Amino acid sequence: MLHLGERLAQLRKDAGYTQVEFASEVGITQRMVAYYEAPDAHPPAHLLPQMAQVLAVSVDVLLGVSQPRRPKKLATNRLERRFMEIEKLDSKAKTKA
Repeated sequence: MLHLGERLAQLRKDAGYTQVEFASEVGITQRMVAYYEAPDAHPPAHLLPQMAQVLAVSVDVLLGVSQPRRPKKLATNRLERRFMEIEKLDSKAKTKA
């Protein structure tokens, strides 16, 4: 069973984020991400929902309580993530994006 830090690192990598990119999305520093990915460290509870949202998983998945329901197509870089976000928009919003 993975520790929270190891699970966070694996989910981040699976989502195609570097530590720097993930830190920017969550609003923390890269150093904090590296610390939270250590085996004995735990991110504060108020960051868990935001981390889970950025990684497109539930907090339960992040904590290891449950497994992801279905594999999603994960972006490998920031540009692909942006395209995936645009695909979710309705047709009028897509023309503005």
